[in-house]
Amino acid sequence: MSTSAAAKANHATDDDSQSRSIAAVERAMDVLLYFGRSGQPDLGVTEIATALNLTKAAVHRILTALRSRDLITVDPVTRRYALGHAAVALGRAYLARTDLRAMAAPELRQLAEQTGETATLSLRRGDTRLYVDQVVPDQELRMEVTLGIPYPLHAGGSSKAFLAFLPEVEIDSYLDRHPLQQLTDKTLTEPAKLRKELTAIRKRGYATSLGERQAGAASIAAPIFDHDGHVVAVLSVAGPSARFKPEQGETVQSLLDAAGRISAQLGYAG
Repeated sequence: MSTSAAAKANHATDDDSQSRSIAAVERAMDVLLYFGRSGQPDLGVTEIATALNLTKAAVHRILTALRSRDLITVDPVTRRYALGHAAVALGRAYLARTDLRAMAAPELRQLAEQTGETATLSLRRGDTRLYVDQVVPDQELRMEVTLGIPYPLHAGGSSKAFLAFLPEVEIDSYLDRHPLQQLTDKTLTEPAKLRKELTAIRKRGYATSLGERQAGAASIAAPIFDHDGHVVAVLSVAGPSARFKPEQGETVQSLLDAAGRISAQLGYAG
């Protein structure tokens, strides 16, 4: 074989080897990603092989490689596999770098455009919540919120959306610590009535307010969940109560869809 022919043969062999290596990496990524989207705490080799159309031998080899880097762990008794601490660390690193304001910004713009009202993003700070961003519509009569001011969790749509989706023990603790201050004549100040309202919010997936925090204002708010199902933010649409009827038209679905898309980006699969 000539020198040039040998070089071509070696080059072809290198290309084949590289292609096989890339394919092996892609299969390993597919297996790892399947753990993230399956919704199950652990998986067996057969389940993974069936879902990804791989042989059980190939899946076993991939899992062995992932285990060597602590991306996957195995229960020695059940022989079922779960995400390892290295995979969890990757997820936490992503979340630590996630800017919720940047993530929510396109959704706020779209909500304001769709509804013709003000779209807001709120974050929780201890026993309060505050607006951190808003998109205001081009209307002469419109709602405009003040960013960075803390509000109690019992008054208003965004506040109730946070409170409603907390564990019951946290709701109890909040009510024990705080008297239900009356901000307007519409504010819920009786714990029993507030608890009933929070139950209704959890069932329908969103909160509404007609002048509970600010007289003359109407709002509808939906929670944003992280990968663990915790409420990390709230989206809302607000407008003058004389014009804006929160549960009319397509506002509810638009809001829930927007909150759902952001939650999905945070890894929520509920």
